[in-house]
Amino acid sequence: MRAPKLLMTMLLVPLAACATTPEAIYPVETKGPYTLDTGDVLRVTVYGEEDLTNSYRVDDAGTISFPLVGTVAVRNTTTRGAADRVAAALANGFMRSPDVAVEVAEYRPFYIQGEVKNAGQFPYVYGMTLRAAISTAGGFTETAERDEAVIYRKNGSEMVKGTVGLDYPIFPDDTIVVKERWF
Repeated sequence: MRAPKLLMTMLLVPLAACATTPEAIYPVETKGPYTLDTGDVLRVTVYGEEDLTNSYRVDDAGTISFPLVGTVAVRNTTTRGAADRVAAALANGFMRSPDVAVEVAEYRPFYIQGEVKNAGQFPYVYGMTLRAAISTAGGFTETAERDEAVIYRKNGSEMVKGTVGLDYPIFPDDTIVVKERWF
């Protein structure tokens, strides 16, 4: 009598483990405030100065060329930090108490390749997930792995690689590789 109960218990334990596997949960934002870098286009507004209000692209050196003051370093700052730097540069002999606002007009792109209909470079949208990026690239091909993809992301001076689910957040400069499904 004990043997059948023991056998039944041994068969149910592996099945119970399969039934309780939780889905992966990813935070919507994992990096904190957005930091500016090469390729971002900034909309700089200097209140009361229509001639200075314009869009400026962050160059390879991480700076924007701003009228009157020349280059202003904005790499690795937030939009608030960039506004403070532009205001400080203008206050240094050009304007009295400048009121400056900075917003991202155009984010750096992300890249996607592999088993998507239109591989290439696409404009990033703040808060984008892997699922949205794949949709932007025209969706999956018939042979694509549809549950996960590989993301290559720069982390300081290193490139990191990870396999993630479709609801994982992506960032500008990420390279996404959608793998082929093996039957």
